[in-house]
Amino acid sequence: MSLARQVLWLQLLLVVLLIAPLATLAVLQAQDQADDRTRAVVSGIAVSIAEDPSVRERVESSDPTAELQPYASAVERLTGVDFVVIMAPDRTRFTHPTERERGRDYIGSIDEALAGKVHTEEFRGTLGPSIRTIAPVEDEHGNVVALVSVGRTRERIGDQVRDQLPWIAGVMLGGLVVGVAGAWLVSRRLRRQTAGLGERDLRAMYDHHDAVLHSIREGLLVYDTDGSVALVNDEARRLLDLPEGKVRVEDLPPSLRQPRQEPIADEVHLTSSRVLVVNQQAVEGGGGPRGQVVTIRDRTELEAMLGELDSVRSFAESLRSQAHESSNRLHTIITMIEMGRPADAVSFATQELDLSQTLIDRLVRDIDEPALSALLLGKASTADERGVRLVITEDSELDSVEPLSSGEVVTLVGNLVDNALDAAGTGPDAVVTVTARRDEAGLLIRVADSGTGITEEALGHVFDRGFSTKGAGRGLGMALVVQTVRRHDGTIVVDRDPSVIEVRIPGEERA
Repeated sequence: MSLARQVLWLQLLLVVLLIAPLATLAVLQAQDQADDRTRAVVSGIAVSIAEDPSVRERVESSDPTAELQPYASAVERLTGVDFVVIMAPDRTRFTHPTERERGRDYIGSIDEALAGKVHTEEFRGTLGPSIRTIAPVEDEHGNVVALVSVGRTRERIGDQVRDQLPWIAGVMLGGLVVGVAGAWLVSRRLRRQTAGLGERDLRAMYDHHDAVLHSIREGLLVYDTDGSVALVNDEARRLLDLPEGKVRVEDLPPSLRQPRQEPIADEVHLTSSRVLVVNQQAVEGGGGPRGQVVTIRDRTELEAMLGELDSVRSFAESLRSQAHESSNRLHTIITMIEMGRPADAVSFATQELDLSQTLIDRLVRDIDEPALSALLLGKASTADERGVRLVITEDSELDSVEPLSSGEVVTLVGNLVDNALDAAGTGPDAVVTVTARRDEAGLLIRVADSGTGITEEALGHVFDRGFSTKGAGRGLGMALVVQTVRRHDGTIVVDRDPSVIEVRIPGEERA
């Protein structure tokens, strides 16, 4: 049975359980009200008869029954009471609705009436159970000369209550109809909201949903229709460094605080410590959008590996180019020797060898980090192919790149040099200058180029993700540089004319 149907039956049962006691209470209240009205009526009639002077005169006549019975019968007809009994103080009845009871003793309590008080009681008499009032008839001296008993039987009172039962039943039926209609509407709405599922299905769905959220190795963010964060799984908290408990929009990285309406596919976002791939899709349902679902994948390690791969690929390309050049030079040297010009062959061979060996010796001697040395050698070959001269300044000297890792220093220096090579242009004056050293303030990386410089407009967006002067699909490299610098509490200084970017990473004791 679906949850909506269960709720419907429970509500119907609750309505019935409420209506039944209410109906009982209404009948009992009607009974009480009828009793109260009867007491008031019979008491008023009894007192009025007892105070009637003609009644006192007729009691004292020679034949009280003949004088009083027509009077009592007329009162019964006019007031609707069941009996008007006028009796002597010794209980002898002068009047009674039944002829055979006239002259017999009255059945009931008369002590209070004999004492001059009006008394109302419920008693079973000759006509059955009844509510009656006994009032004393007194002479001018205050002596009780007769008693008047006026009553209405329970059967007549029951008839009055039964006359009200259709109204009571109508009200209760109306309440039942309203309750059933309300239960049906609630059940219908609940059926739409729960898709007709039962509580076991919903419980299983919740358990599976909870297990999936905690087990998947992909971050998940769910935005509500008002842009607030409705759900965050464990992986998203880890990737975005979110606090425990409810997540506010302000806790998210700036690029994720405002979900966009259009779908997003494999878009790269940067946080202070990670490279994330973001996908976004709207949740449709109920006739319109119900929010946005954002999935997040960690690409930090992959980006680092891609950076190292680019360096290795660049180095391999340089080696292949050098091999090709070496082959040409070797043929030239062999031809010079065959031509009988060995001195020129030796001079030609040692000239290029000295230049390459000098750069290698300098990097090996001054830069005690294999990854950085290999990177700079590869970039030097790439620069040479592109007609740019790569210069390592004389004051460059590093015994280690701490606190940076090998991957981080490759990312930082590689992206800075690549941008400088693109900006330097070509020609005899194209040069890129690299400085890498450690001083009292920490690690210093400075890259300058001989290009036209950074425009004032571009200066404010150099490190923005996706910004590039080289067209779409670029602009991630400098953002990765900023990410690395921020991760180590470093600083970046940019001069735009000429273009110089200086990165300083403080030592661990200064961080």
